[in-house]
Amino acid sequence: MKTSDSDGDEKCQHPLVFFDLETTGLGQSCDIVQLAAVSGGHSLNLYVVPRCRMQRGASKVTGFRVHRRRLYLHRQLVPTNSLREVLVSFVAFLQMLGHPLVLGHNIRRFDCPLLARALDELDLRAEFESAVSGCVDTLPLARELLKDRGLQSFRQTNLVRELLGVDYKAHDALEDVRALQVLYSALQPTAEVICRHGFTLDTMENKPAVSSVKNKGPCELPGQRPLWANRQTVKVSDGKEEKATR
Repeated sequence: MKTSDSDGDEKCQHPLVFFDLETTGLGQSCDIVQLAAVSGGHSLNLYVVPRCRMQRGASKVTGFRVHRRRLYLHRQLVPTNSLREVLVSFVAFLQMLGHPLVLGHNIRRFDCPLLARALDELDLRAEFESAVSGCVDTLPLARELLKDRGLQSFRQTNLVRELLGVDYKAHDALEDVRALQVLYSALQPTAEVICRHGFTLDTMENKPAVSSVKNKGPCELPGQRPLWANRQTVKVSDGKEEKATR
């Protein structure tokens, strides 16, 4: 049966959740230290005492340090939860929003493999997968949309600086996702672009596929157009640090 355009539009209009991790290092064996997510005015920000040692470079960049099984951020003690509590809370956050798309910068190569490993370890992968419509990596998405702008770097901090005209406190997961949400609203990719960069935890090692985002109708979103040509002044927060694309 042919699906109408309006049905396809409705199915493509998933809620959006912007997600980021801070970790003990850059390898796939490192541990999660902070998990943050935002969706509109809703936010989640949780910390974990890692099981492995913080790498010196990661501590220098993020400001996290562990002393006597307590986690400090810029020398301030932060409240922590167990990894299970953090992941259960994240899944509940996603469930509250109703099958959102989970977006992040460079998440296909870094954050999502780490998330998948943690979910598998705690037998929570099925709960996560049933709570989301798919994942989208904004790094290759931005490269596609901005390929003609001559940018030297597609790191998130550079994109925020170039498109929004601001710097922000990078390498804090909550600040990163807040900034990414504003950046994404400026990019406003079409549904076709979103679908091209969609994936799931099962397909993240494969090449991008349109079918990675759950949708049975035409992939179109009404009223969307790129807005990066209109430079915005958006206050995210103070700071000069740069978020690497990892």
